[in-house]
Amino acid sequence: MSTLFLLPGLTRARVAGLIAISLFAGTAWKSRAAQPVEAVADVALIVSVDVSESVDDARYQLQMDGIAAALEDPSVIATFTSGPKGRVLLAMVVWADKSELAVPWVQISNTAEAVAVADRVRHLKRYGGEFTCMARMFQNLRESVIADLPMKASRVVVDVSGDGVDNCSSYDAMGETHDALIKSGVTINGLPIVEDHERIVGAGAYRAPGNSMEYLRRLEAEEQLTLEQWYGKYVMGGEFAFILPANGYSDFARAMRQKFVTEISADDPGRRPPHGRPHRIAQR
Repeated sequence: MSTLFLLPGLTRARVAGLIAISLFAGTAWKSRAAQPVEAVADVALIVSVDVSESVDDARYQLQMDGIAAALEDPSVIATFTSGPKGRVLLAMVVWADKSELAVPWVQISNTAEAVAVADRVRHLKRYGGEFTCMARMFQNLRESVIADLPMKASRVVVDVSGDGVDNCSSYDAMGETHDALIKSGVTINGLPIVEDHERIVGAGAYRAPGNSMEYLRRLEAEEQLTLEQWYGKYVMGGEFAFILPANGYSDFARAMRQKFVTEISADDPGRRPPHGRPHRIAQR
């Protein structure tokens, strides 16, 4: 029979109580430790790329190479991985008559993951189409891509690039799909690819089949908008939204690199733009 030796001042009842407390604490610690930690990303970023008729093979590859080079850039990787959660989610959509999910949601939390996504983008198959159906793209993002987020994100950002205006949708449809995204808390940033900064957009363009081939409203007579101005009015929206133009396709990689850093940096109060108001970013 074993003998229990008690220290002075300890009774058998007190020892039993201490053992019970110790066992309860150990069980509670194990229970808390077993709880899974919910994964959260700093930003869920959708890269949305125009691949309509104006985008020939050379321009298509300049866009893919530009996005890939931006993802491989050390400053971009540092920005992606230095947020409070240490990760971003990225998906890539290409759009023309319809939008397609070219790169499903993927996590980027280190250099290897960023480089792997860059390689995937650089070797994507050739997507294409005839018309520039931006409203349809916005609707698909809201109903499908954003709805399928694999984890929570502190912010959702849509990064739209293209060289022309929507020539597929009514202005009502464009406004409704755009506003629905903004009202859901999404930020939409614009990267217009501008080859002639003075050219007025929308003159004499037709809508896509299904819209009776009506003429678009003649923007040159009513609004006098350049492509950059059109993106500012009809694309950009939401908190900390901005426009950052590329000076033609040869400047796309530089613009995309700057854009990635700027939009992810909005999570850092020391680097975000003032008051969250939409604005134009100076090129650098």
